[in-house]
Amino acid sequence: MLQEVVYASLLLFFIFDPLASLPIFLSLTEDQDREERRHSADMAVMVAMVLFLLFVTIGEQFLSTFGISMDGFRIAGGLVLLLMGLEIIFGLELTKPSSKSVAWVIMATPVLSGPGVITTAILLVSEVGYIPTLMAGSISLLVVWLFFRNASRIVEFVGNTSIAIMSRIIGLMIAALGIDYMVSGLLDYIGHYPQSITLLQALLGA
Repeated sequence: MLQEVVYASLLLFFIFDPLASLPIFLSLTEDQDREERRHSADMAVMVAMVLFLLFVTIGEQFLSTFGISMDGFRIAGGLVLLLMGLEIIFGLELTKPSSKSVAWVIMATPVLSGPGVITTAILLVSEVGYIPTLMAGSISLLVVWLFFRNASRIVEFVGNTSIAIMSRIIGLMIAALGIDYMVSGLLDYIGHYPQSITLLQALLGA
């Protein structure tokens, strides 16, 4: 189990990506004092943890209710992770918020609990099981909480340039993981539904 927890924790840490989230957090809380900023960090991580628990416990049942296979979800989830990685690498703004209304709400979702986290939580349950996924989520969010609680110090110590470089490296890894999920999901889908090849050939032939 230890190996699964370590693997899932590292993966979720990359997906939560506290380094890329730090500048957003500081921007959203720029008008807050130290105690208010720490309160925002507490609330954001607490809500993100509740949402993560929901994704883990009812994610697969939710997919089953709508007749979505894990193979199909892996393909779609891989696409989401690929786009998320490209967003980080090229500095795009596909999901990042611009409103500063309630900082901790925005940080909790969609910054911390966006499509990438939903996808990864559900896929990890199918790969390593409930307990390792929950343990990994708790560990990762604990690290995120420590990052946010000490956001100003970390940025001052590490520097914005170093954070930007590390975030882009993490973005590249997320994009590669997304491609891997898409390919494996497609291969498994073809294996489970071989008639899809015949249908595709018929469509192409037409």
